Amino acid sequence: QALDAVADSLATPHGIVLLNPAFTYYHLNLGEISTYPPGYKENAGIFCHSNPWIMIAEAMIGRGERAFDYYQRINPSARETISEVHRCEPYVYAQTIAGPESPTPGEAKNSWLTGTAAWNFLAVSQYILGIRPQFDGLLIDPCIPSDWKSYTVRRLFRGKNLNIEVRNPAGVQKGVRRITLNREALSNNLIPCSKLKNTNEVIVDMG
Repeated sequence: QALDAVADSLATPHGIVLLNPAFTYYHLNLGEISTYPPGYKENAGIFCHSNPWIMIAEAMIGRGERAFDYYQRINPSARETISEVHRCEPYVYAQTIAGPESPTPGEAKNSWLTGTAAWNFLAVSQYILGIRPQFDGLLIDPCIPSDWKSYTVRRLFRGKNLNIEVRNPAGVQKGVRRITLNREALSNNLIPCSKLKNTNEVIVDMG
C-alpha cells in the first residue's frame, strides 16, 4: 500500500520526489526544508540518494519491472537521451534532480556530491540482479523485468570466483525454481560457503 502511494503521489518521469506538494513559504517549526524554492533539494525535489531505497522495497515484494523502471528514471546514462533537460555528466549521479514544481523540472543539481552511486549499485546488484551476500553464503534472489530471459554475473565472493547464469524462460519477475552449483542441485537458493571451490559454475532457473 505504501509503495502504491509512492507510485501514485511521488513518482515522476525524472525520479521520486521526497514530498508532495512542496512547501511554498517558510515554516518556523520545519526550518531549512521550507527555505528551499518549491521543487528543489529536500523541498519536493528528487533526492537521488533515497530513490534506490524504493527500488529495493519494490524488489523485496516482487515487482521487478517497477524496481528497474525507477532505476532507469535517475540512471545518468539513460538520461543522456534528454541531456538538454538533465544538463549533467552522463557518467555520474547528481545529488538531486529538480521536481515538477520547480521552474526547471528534470534538471540535475550538485553532481558528484552524493552517495547515490553506492546505493544504486547495491539496489541493482543485490536486489534486482539478486546476488546478495549472507553470513553463511551467497543468496540468489533475482527480481527482474519479465522480458529479461537471461543474464550472467561474475562474482568474487570471499576469495572464490562464481560464474552465475540466470535463466528466465517463463518470464517471471521473481522466484527461483532451481539452482545448481558445479552441476549439483541445491536444496534452496543459498549457496553455502562450504561448497565453494576456487572457481564455480552456477545455473539459476527462475519460475
